[in-house]
Amino acid sequence: MNDENAAVRQAQVHRKTRETEIRLSLVVDGSGKASVGTGVGFLDHMLVSLARHARFDLALSAKGDLAVDDHHTTEDCAIAIGSAIDQILGDRRGITRFGHAYAPLDEALARAVVDLSGRPWAEVHLTLHRASIGDLACENIAHFFRSLATTGRFALHIDVLRGDNDHHKAEAAFKACALALRQALARDGSGEVPSTKGVLG
Repeated sequence: MNDENAAVRQAQVHRKTRETEIRLSLVVDGSGKASVGTGVGFLDHMLVSLARHARFDLALSAKGDLAVDDHHTTEDCAIAIGSAIDQILGDRRGITRFGHAYAPLDEALARAVVDLSGRPWAEVHLTLHRASIGDLACENIAHFFRSLATTGRFALHIDVLRGDNDHHKAEAAFKACALALRQALARDGSGEVPSTKGVLG
């Protein structure tokens, strides 16, 4: 099956807990359109950037316990996106599997490496110094990436290599992650599981 005739890879997720309610629609073979509303402004900004550069069509709405803080909303958005990616991948047949990318933003430079192996692991080193960027705690940015990789069942290594401005560093990290995911999710035209084991997971 060639890519032009292949089915569009998409998923819907509805995640409801006592802390949050997330509704999400994700198309990984999209054009980068995003409609995001989480109640956390900087998180919205980062998710729109993720979708744009990964070429995801993403619709995500979240209602969370922001009166407590931004942790549960950020975490559960990552879980929802990771769950959608995992659903879309299925047995992970016919994908490139690996992706890597560098993304600069002015003085900041980030690197992301992805392996859609079915085995979750995250190494995230952002070197952020502020307590928060807008209304998003900086500690929750790293937590977002870890939750995304865990739920999506892939290995993710993100390193901010240099930078002075925390906004720039965080945004470069999201852009690098997006570009690496776009590469790893691409169809390779083989229809085979990209592993010597014959399975991924």
